[in-house]
Amino acid sequence: MAKILLEMKSITKTFPGVKALDNVNLKVEEGEIHALVGENGAGKSTLMNVLSGIYPYGTYEGDIIYDGEVCQFNQIKDSEKKGIVIIHQELALIPHLTIGENMFLGNEQGSKMKINWTDTYGKAAEYLKEVGLDESPRTLIKDIGVGKQQLVEIAKALAKHAKLLILDEPTASLNEDDSKALLELMLQFKKQGMTSIIISHKLNEISYVADKITVIRDGSTIETLDKEKDDISEARIIKGMVGRELSDRFPRRENTEEKLKNAEILMEVKNWTVHHPIDKERVVVDNVSINVRKGEVLGISGLMGAGRTELAMSLFGKSYGENITGQIIMNGEEVVFNSVHDAIKHKLAYVTEDRKGNGLILSNPIKINTTLANLDAVSNHSVIDKDKEYDVAVDYKEKLRTKCPTVEQNVGNLSGGNQQKVLLAKWMFTNPDVLILDEPTRGIDVGAKYEIYCIINQLVAEGKAVIMISSELPEILGMCDRIYVMNEGKMVGELDGKDATQEIIMSHILKASSKGE
Repeated sequence: MAKILLEMKSITKTFPGVKALDNVNLKVEEGEIHALVGENGAGKSTLMNVLSGIYPYGTYEGDIIYDGEVCQFNQIKDSEKKGIVIIHQELALIPHLTIGENMFLGNEQGSKMKINWTDTYGKAAEYLKEVGLDESPRTLIKDIGVGKQQLVEIAKALAKHAKLLILDEPTASLNEDDSKALLELMLQFKKQGMTSIIISHKLNEISYVADKITVIRDGSTIETLDKEKDDISEARIIKGMVGRELSDRFPRRENTEEKLKNAEILMEVKNWTVHHPIDKERVVVDNVSINVRKGEVLGISGLMGAGRTELAMSLFGKSYGENITGQIIMNGEEVVFNSVHDAIKHKLAYVTEDRKGNGLILSNPIKINTTLANLDAVSNHSVIDKDKEYDVAVDYKEKLRTKCPTVEQNVGNLSGGNQQKVLLAKWMFTNPDVLILDEPTRGIDVGAKYEIYCIINQLVAEGKAVIMISSELPEILGMCDRIYVMNEGKMVGELDGKDATQEIIMSHILKASSKGE
């Protein structure tokens, strides 16, 4: 029988008004990949923060037994000394420092008085080789993509002599190829004897890589599934996570095909071209023409870097790009958006893919975030009516079923799925005719995803149009009435939702790439 490397016994953690963890138990064997799954707010990240010392000993109840010893970690450095290293979903890298400097930040090579740069860059190169990253350790972090940055974080963990590697949503921001490479690296580390804990909402990846899967629901341990003995299909994992069968991942809309035949076009874009804001010779959106109808969910599919976000942001009041040309026609009339305010005024809204960076003010309450894009509606003579603001936020909390004790709570304290609902509420409150959703379910669980899909269906049932940008092909296929395929800044295909498949979408992309389109 394999040695138990980690045991967390009866872990209970309470925040003001909320019991985040309730008597949670977890056992991890040496050399295995152990997955933690559960809906947003189930307690997965909280449990790992307890383990790593981010929530110090004394702020929780229960015991951590690691490598046969009862541990009391008071800070993250205490757990790292034991070889427990956590990599968070938001990467902790400094863009304007080099890879080598980032890797040994807080773990500097040399004496207290002087850093040994030869050792720093020499060792960095060794660890980069170990994770399969072919980059100079003197390269600045800002000059490499997110996939490579994730590998730098792993190399940084190896430099701390990790025995237990914790990865919190490691593939949330990665494309399919980078995600696959990261999973293969985890399997390689397993062969070398390393133990890993992975938290992920991508259940196909969990099924592929994990030896055991512990399900947490509402702060309690529900079950642990063993790949050798149990069914670990996506359907089985979902049942454990949400407490019921989720037979249809995408809620149905009735009679959409018939309704859309003669529906009016709410927004049309003609010959839209956008240049890069810094490299002004480079075209990032190339002569794109699209339209969306009343009551339609329109998908825009493509690989990362295809230009989808750049298209959306440039349409939304020229939030991105230079030398923008082309036409926007809303409700039959040509319009010009020179600012975000212009776009909102003409009933266009954009829900960013970066909810924490650009979408929400995490240090502010739900009520402020909800009304932020439409302050006029809660103001009298430019003075905010606090009662109106509160009432609007409560109304959207109930409509979208946002889980929070009160709308006075700071958004930063919510789970990812509930943050996404607040972001949706913010833009729904502007009462748009056309709502662009950029990666609307990134980093949230299947239960929260389903609720977001229901909100989308409700919006189009009310006669609005939704443009959905998503890197998840099943989501595009499951939700969209019509799909545009984008590649290298151009639209390379238009498909009816009922006829589209993953293979057809990818074939459009590959054909365009081979032609150099």
